[in-house]
Amino acid sequence: MDGDMEEGTQMGSDSTEDTGDAGADSDAPVEQNGTVEEIREALRGVTDPELGINIVDLGLIYDIAVDDGSALVTMTLTSPGCPAGGQIMGGAKDAAESVDGVDEAVVSLVWKPFWTPERIDPKVRAMMGF
Repeated sequence: MDGDMEEGTQMGSDSTEDTGDAGADSDAPVEQNGTVEEIREALRGVTDPELGINIVDLGLIYDIAVDDGSALVTMTLTSPGCPAGGQIMGGAKDAAESVDGVDEAVVSLVWKPFWTPERIDPKVRAMMGF
């Protein structure tokens, strides 16, 4: 995980155990069941209700790690006072757990690096007029 990220709020397991660095060895499989890309695609179904854009394209997802049926999604919100924060984080947890092979997902909310509009997917940013 990114060393600049501070530990934040977590949704999911009571455990704060690190799931490891899924990409440490390029020759080893990244995960057994429930791939990072499958989780990323599932997270595209979670939309920020105020902006109407999915959380992946908004750049809210910082990291996804999978280890032995457990997923850790590290994300942020557009602002600390986001009124839909709980809904978005709950949606992220549900989406990750909907992927075959993922038994449990933990969503970790971080504020470093802080989200800015530059994190939005360039195609989406262009459609929004940024």
